[in-house]
Amino acid sequence: MYEHLAIDDATLREQNGEHTAREIAQQPEIWLRTAELVERQCARLDAWLAPILAQPALRIILTGAGTSAYVGETLAPYLTRALERRIEAISTTDLVSNPQDYLLRQQPTLLISYARSGNSPESVGAYELADQCIDDCYHLVITCNRDGELARRAQDNSNSYSLLMLEETLDQSFAMTSSFTAMIVSTLQVFAPRAGQVETLAATTRRLLDSRLDTVRALAQRDFRRVVFLGAGGLKGIATEAALKMLELTAGQVDCHAESPLGFRHGPKSMLDESTLVILLQSNDGYCRRYDDDLLEELRRDGTTEWISCPAELVDGSGLEDAWLALHYIVFAQLLAFYKSLALGITPDNPCPTGEVNRVVQGVTIHPFSAGKKR
Repeated sequence: MYEHLAIDDATLREQNGEHTAREIAQQPEIWLRTAELVERQCARLDAWLAPILAQPALRIILTGAGTSAYVGETLAPYLTRALERRIEAISTTDLVSNPQDYLLRQQPTLLISYARSGNSPESVGAYELADQCIDDCYHLVITCNRDGELARRAQDNSNSYSLLMLEETLDQSFAMTSSFTAMIVSTLQVFAPRAGQVETLAATTRRLLDSRLDTVRALAQRDFRRVVFLGAGGLKGIATEAALKMLELTAGQVDCHAESPLGFRHGPKSMLDESTLVILLQSNDGYCRRYDDDLLEELRRDGTTEWISCPAELVDGSGLEDAWLALHYIVFAQLLAFYKSLALGITPDNPCPTGEVNRVVQGVTIHPFSAGKKR
């Protein structure tokens, strides 16, 4: 009998959680294979990117909607440092509603679009608006769906390159899991590869999946009704995605928040009570970690809540830079949300069966934009 996340497949099918469990569990192998996929395309991709990146005034925007937007928020701080150039994370939901506030006509721009399906109205709308509003625009589309509208448009345009993820990353579950992490791995491998990081990450996360599931499941079964995820730099992007995963998989029954450790003191800390779970995503950067440790000591001293969890204490990830450590942390958060969903009697593969929220966003009208039309 097969099982995923220490639950047999028959039980997972009965609880409508089979896809989510499998897609969380497969990630260490997906990461290694994604690195190989990028390596196979390296020469062709570098030839396309090199003249674009050579432009000194080039602006790079990382974009997506929902979870896909948090790919950019997680990576922008790290890539800014690694490439020594400004990298911006701007969601498609912002680009589509306010293109005049974000898109600069005379500044060459590389728009890196992230999408699981590539069929959401904002993904396609942002791609079109960038071409409309920027004189010299390039697109790197990173998507899990070769048949999606975004991939199709990128393949048909000379100013675009479509980097397709492995077929298994086109998550069948409601919540994005392996699609999210694969797109992060692919971007790191393209723009800031670090020898040994993906292998160390895969081994670290396998240990979590092999030996710490009972600990995460026990944490999920506690009677918390509010959870706050804290992380600094790119780990704040992961904290935001972690909060969304918990919100999605519990169908909104758990109140979720995300902040930086320093920002948490400026008002949000007032949310703490005996029913609040705090998840502190500690940095591996020595300087940043001092602020994480200061807050951890303060929270334990205050005693407002006894529920403070540090995923770094479960499995040693000390060999990982923060951009890679972020992937280990999000698997912990995915597991926590998955087990909490089951504990609340919710079906993880489809936590909103009444259809108010859908796997691919529906009902969005992309209105014509005229102010930025090329003359």
